Amino acid sequence: MRAALVQLCSSDDPAANLPVTMALIEEAVVGGAGFVLTPEVTNCVSASRTHQDNVLRTEAEDATLAALRDLAAARGMWLLIGSLALKTEDADGRYANRSFLIAPDGCIAARYDKIHMFDVTISDSESYRESAGYRPGTQAVLAEMPFGSLGMTICYDVRFPHLYRTLAQAGARVLTVPSAFSPVTGAAHWETLLRARAIETGSYVVAPAQTGTHGASQGKPRQTYGHSLAISPWGEVLADGGTAPGVIYVDLDMAEAAQARQRIPALMHDPGYGGP
Repeated sequence: MRAALVQLCSSDDPAANLPVTMALIEEAVVGGAGFVLTPEVTNCVSASRTHQDNVLRTEAEDATLAALRDLAAARGMWLLIGSLALKTEDADGRYANRSFLIAPDGCIAARYDKIHMFDVTISDSESYRESAGYRPGTQAVLAEMPFGSLGMTICYDVRFPHLYRTLAQAGARVLTVPSAFSPVTGAAHWETLLRARAIETGSYVVAPAQTGTHGASQGKPRQTYGHSLAISPWGEVLADGGTAPGVIYVDLDMAEAAQARQRIPALMHDPGYGGP
């Protein structure tokens, strides 16, 4: 299966982001991709809760989701919408950071809500409290595709290897990590973490990313690292999106995952052990 990773620089305006996203997905299909992946918060990158309250919608009302489902059906492709920021019915008003796998008929084949919230202080001038605006998911998700099983994750999840091991042991051969990574932590850890998850599980890791300085009508503009990456089950970087919006391609061959797991069958070597 030929896959394409779409790298975006989404603003805080979902209506303006949608045609840009659709054009790059169309480019990916023309390039031969049967499976296209977009980054985290494809619809809206914003640090302003007030602005998000004004522009975000529920899953049933979200125009980006509806349009991308129609596009997947029109092109007969599999589409991973890396995630959408969506309103929920939660009493505290927090949003969902939700990834969608769209089948070639436009139906939603799987949903995954980001489990691990990015609550960190990187420096005196850069801190994030994702849990203040988003409520965490509670369920790991394995989705079936024609070429194999897909383990769905989002961004900060990548720092929690047990999630990826669980998905791989349940059958995942491809692990998705759509992201909007900080430039500081991206430069330090992004490639290393993704390669580690691939090596530990003998899986393809495909990580479409947001990049650049994101336009903001309210609040402080966010910056993200870019460098969408596709990693082989042996831990090799197969494609790197650099720092400009665009599309990169990778051919997914499940025999490569099987071979990596045969060479080092670590997924089968978990012993029982007591605590410290």
